[in-house]
Amino acid sequence: MLSSSSTTVKNLPLKRRLCFLLKLVCFVSSVLIFCEFLIYYVVIFQCRWPNVKGGAHMSEKETSASVLKAIILADTHLLGEIKGHWLDKLRREWQMERSFQTALWLLQPDIVFILGDVFDEGKWSSPQAWADDVRRFQKMFKHSVFTELVVIAGNHDIGFHYEMTTYKVNRFEKLFNFTSGKLITRKGINFVLVNSVAMEGDGCAVCRTSEAKLVALSHKLNCSQQKPNHSNRRCSDVEKLPASEPILLQHYPLYRKSDAECTGEDSAPPEEKNIPFKEKYDVLSQEASQKLLWWFQPRLILSGHTHSACEVLHAGKIPEISVPSFSWRNRNNPSFIMGSITSTDFSLQKCFLPFESRVFTIYCAAGALLVILILAHVQLLTPPFYFAQRLISKHKAV
Repeated sequence: MLSSSSTTVKNLPLKRRLCFLLKLVCFVSSVLIFCEFLIYYVVIFQCRWPNVKGGAHMSEKETSASVLKAIILADTHLLGEIKGHWLDKLRREWQMERSFQTALWLLQPDIVFILGDVFDEGKWSSPQAWADDVRRFQKMFKHSVFTELVVIAGNHDIGFHYEMTTYKVNRFEKLFNFTSGKLITRKGINFVLVNSVAMEGDGCAVCRTSEAKLVALSHKLNCSQQKPNHSNRRCSDVEKLPASEPILLQHYPLYRKSDAECTGEDSAPPEEKNIPFKEKYDVLSQEASQKLLWWFQPRLILSGHTHSACEVLHAGKIPEISVPSFSWRNRNNPSFIMGSITSTDFSLQKCFLPFESRVFTIYCAAGALLVILILAHVQLLTPPFYFAQRLISKHKAV
């Protein structure tokens, strides 16, 4: 009997230590699961598809038939083998993968557009490095057959104009089935894909081919928007497309002097807003911008490249939305655009992803609490109640 009681007493501290260790493991696991998985659901769940005119009065079946739900994001910049540190790759790609997969599961879009700079080093990556980047991209941005993925070329994918080669362009086009001047029509809505890197205007081989396709597509769209009784010999043999005014999708924004007029919490930092933009580098040239506006008379332009949000009006009536970067490497508050689009109207809503600073704050607070709990357990840190009790007893003794 005595030996049994003695064994129980000896095992008691060990059981307490194991119980405390189990609590610590549960605490750490809970923090990790929340910050690396659940937080994306908590934040993106709050995003809602915007309503278009008449959408509130439509039945669910009518809305599904006429409204295209589109997600638009830009500048993912998957790091390459030259400039990309393995830890940076692991962190940023996990964040983007979780955000994208969570958005697909919660929002169930019909189509997703990525407006260029998918890769960070596509402009100089070797065939082997390119294949590795592509493999990682396909894992991160995998999607069901019910969601279409459309990717636009950016300067980091095929190089700036002076770096762009036919090989790099063909490599990108083969992977994403992308060509400049390509028309995508969904639910009667016309989307025009533009290789804005090729809008240099210097007559290079890629530029000539790209502009020729854009001009031909412009002619088709213009003929399709004419009234049936309008007699025009130039349109008599042209294939008719839906009469909807097109939406331009490209990487470079149209020409603007700077981001000085841009507003919002995800616009450029104040110290960068007044820096003048360089034509053909930060934005398209004035000439190329005028060409696109004249050729297509779009009802909306969506672009990326600057990594910051901006909304401008061209010719006083044509809105352009610059979509911020989707990567935490480029900004603390990444986001994407949710668009409800019909053949005659559209409505856009921004969906922010978790702020990286808030995730970091949660980790710091959890780490501090963890240290306090450990110190209190090993009695290196006296709990406040016992500390106060000791002070009172000392005072009475005096």
